[in-house]
Amino acid sequence: MDLSVSESLLPTIQLSITPVILITGLGSLLLTMTNRMGRVVDRTRILAGQARAADDGERRHIEEQLKIMYRRAKIVRLAVTLGAGSMFCSGLLVIAIFSNAVFGANFAAVILGLFVVSIALLLGALAAFLRDIFLSLNALGMEVERALDHPPLG
Repeated sequence: MDLSVSESLLPTIQLSITPVILITGLGSLLLTMTNRMGRVVDRTRILAGQARAADDGERRHIEEQLKIMYRRAKIVRLAVTLGAGSMFCSGLLVIAIFSNAVFGANFAAVILGLFVVSIALLLGALAAFLRDIFLSLNALGMEVERALDHPPLG
């Protein structure tokens, strides 16, 4: 390989590191989110089984929990979708950076747009993930309140 070509690609490779790091972090975040989704689905199945065998008073409480679990599943699905979208945009960003270098075209606007969209999707995924965490704490509070016959302290 010609040394001048090698030297001209080095800055491009360096620029590509940022989206690759973002993709790596998003992969870890998506793993956490999908694990959370699995827990929500498992808990929902357990509650659904309990609802079938419960008396009327207990059934109402379980139905409320099931509604919360379904809301949580939709929120986690949104978080995973936004996170995957961010990862997809980050992958496109790497392609755009290399295309910019290889073809000598000016893709600056595309590169900037993809980066902004990727970060916006990441922030949306994090917001949805945090919403699920708060919703799960509310559901836990309902369980504690029911077990103690009064609201939890603190």
